[in-house]
Amino acid sequence: MTTTRTTTRTDPMRQKPGETMERTTTAPHTPPDAERLRRWRMVLGADSADGTDRALTGQDAAMDSALNALYGGGGGKKPNGRDTGGRSAGLGASAPSVARWLGDIRTYFPSSVVQVMQRDAIDRLGLATLLLEPEMLEAVEPDVHLVGTLLSLNKAMPETTKETARAVVRKVVEDLEARLESRTRATLTGALDRSARISRPRHRDIDWDRTIRANLKNYLTLPAPDTATTAETTGTATTGATGTVVPERLIGYGRSSRSAKKDIVLCVDQSGSMAASVVHASVFGAVLASMRTLSTRLVVFDTAVVDLTDQLDDPVDVLFGTQLGGGTDINRALAYCQSRITRPADTVVVLISDLHEGGIRDEMLKRVAAMKASGVQFVTLLALSDEGAPAYDHEHAAALGALGTPAFACTPDLFPDVMAAAIEKRPLPIPDKGHQP
Repeated sequence: MTTTRTTTRTDPMRQKPGETMERTTTAPHTPPDAERLRRWRMVLGADSADGTDRALTGQDAAMDSALNALYGGGGGKKPNGRDTGGRSAGLGASAPSVARWLGDIRTYFPSSVVQVMQRDAIDRLGLATLLLEPEMLEAVEPDVHLVGTLLSLNKAMPETTKETARAVVRKVVEDLEARLESRTRATLTGALDRSARISRPRHRDIDWDRTIRANLKNYLTLPAPDTATTAETTGTATTGATGTVVPERLIGYGRSSRSAKKDIVLCVDQSGSMAASVVHASVFGAVLASMRTLSTRLVVFDTAVVDLTDQLDDPVDVLFGTQLGGGTDINRALAYCQSRITRPADTVVVLISDLHEGGIRDEMLKRVAAMKASGVQFVTLLALSDEGAPAYDHEHAAALGALGTPAFACTPDLFPDVMAAAIEKRPLPIPDKGHQP
């Protein structure tokens, strides 16, 4: 072991008269920054870690092996025990080996990290084909991206795997519903109540707070009453002038009705890049369909158009009714949606697409303009997911913005507020307005 020479000096300001500075030699057994070196060793991997002079043992070694199998490293081994033989990563072709690796990463890493590693394994190493085996599906950590992968494999999935796949998808859907449903209901119920206010309400339906605010300009100051007369009549002396608000315009809530107050049309692009948006749109579609004051229609499209409204009571059925991938014909999808609109002034159309149009661009824009002119509230979402800034067709987004329909990405948490604003016909809560097309 290398001997380290260290010098310790007393503070000259505190040194006593006659005291000398001493020099000591020590040979520490472990580096003083061992934890920092351990972390660097984990980050750099085996091939690049010579400079750390750090060997991994126990759980650290197991974590490093799992990372090395996915992200490469000449000194590591695949889960099937063979040397990687280079810097390329690999999980081998053995389903039991991959299942064991999936179990390892769930043991050593938190759920959020596991989901990222699974996504990387699917993208980098062709893990998707192995997801067709039931034992593999039972080993993975369910998340939105995994659901998207399963939906893209739906047509190739054997019958023995479909039930397991549905169970995985249902778990993700139930988690999303638990997170999003209550806030969506509360936000939209309030918006629907406000949008249903009428100007000639019955006395019991008057919204006095809004009525007073709307008529403050009609405030009248009344002359001060005679003090002596008031005191003689009421026994109390009154001083100063009084006033009143003249309610020229009454504002009230609409009476409850079993009929739908608003029609919602969700028009969702099911091309491969929109997988996460399809999952969230299906969940929101089911939530909206469960509200009796809304009439909800869900339309998915690529080059063909499929109406999944009849399946909205179960978002899992909706998802397995989609077919991710293929081309995009937005104009054809909007033509179908337009043909189903019967109450334009009470309709909100939400187009969820990256706007990479394979159909007739000018016709698409004309349809949007025609719907807006008829009174339809038109919303364009470039994505409905938590994935960050999406890739989209900037030219088409700018063209829609010129029509008064700005296109923007929306997170699932923001979606209820966007829908509430559309229902109330007020400006949409667009995030990062300065960066919108």
